[in-house]
Amino acid sequence: MKHTKAQKQEMVTGLSAQLAGAGAVFVTDFTGLNVAQITTLRRKLRAAGVEYVVVKNTLARRSLTDAQRAGIEEHLAGPTALVLGGADPVAPAKVLTEFAKEHEKPRVKIGLVEGKTITADQVKQLASLASKPELLAQLGGVLQSPMAGFVGALNGLLYMMVGALEALKNNRVGETTHGNAN
Repeated sequence: MKHTKAQKQEMVTGLSAQLAGAGAVFVTDFTGLNVAQITTLRRKLRAAGVEYVVVKNTLARRSLTDAQRAGIEEHLAGPTALVLGGADPVAPAKVLTEFAKEHEKPRVKIGLVEGKTITADQVKQLASLASKPELLAQLGGVLQSPMAGFVGALNGLLYMMVGALEALKNNRVGETTHGNAN
């Protein structure tokens, strides 16, 4: 289907805005995937909060230039789809890697994470990491552990002090009782 110049410009503008807001961009080759597999991949990526865009290479180059995302233009050859991730680059990397294990496709050509290019092997390494929320939860647990121990020690000291005061009170009550009986 042929697009008019205005439609192409609108596509470039829309894609530029998506690229500018994406924390991670992965360039993939979807050759060998059928429509059902691409639909499944799109659903999995959408569930992870990620966008999957099949785009003509010339429009992708223009969009990358407009969005000031350099470093991946030379990999825009052949059938290309862009995976546009949010703030957490691990989620799209995991979905792509897991999907590729099942179907041997799509092939990741290159990635762009926080302005730095990463290779396909680095995308696989990225997929093996914990997600940002998981890492933050682990950090919170590590930070909370010493504080919980400190609070437990303070509680122990408080109980010891209460026990000592209770024993002192009982001792004085006993002395008063025995002192009056004599």
